[in-house]
Amino acid sequence: MNKAELVAAVAAKADLTKVAANAAVDAAMDAVVEAIKKGENVQLIGFGTFSVAKRAARKGVNPANGQVIDIPAKNVVKFKAGAKMAL
Repeated sequence: MNKAELVAAVAAKADLTKVAANAAVDAAMDAVVEAIKKGENVQLIGFGTFSVAKRAARKGVNPANGQVIDIPAKNVVKFKAGAKMAL
């Protein structure tokens, strides 16, 4: 499902216009991104939890030439699925 399909599904389920559903989807995604950038977890009961994790610096290998390279530490976003996401 892409964003357009998600907007159409939200519009149908919430009885909204596609313009209003698009605004709602954009606002929800913006709120999640802002919270993650602040280092906060976003917990949506039943759906899942978005969290920030630190990935340590490490050594890697360039597959093109076999040269060892340093990969710097960075923060990454993790998602843990909730109960409603079970297949």
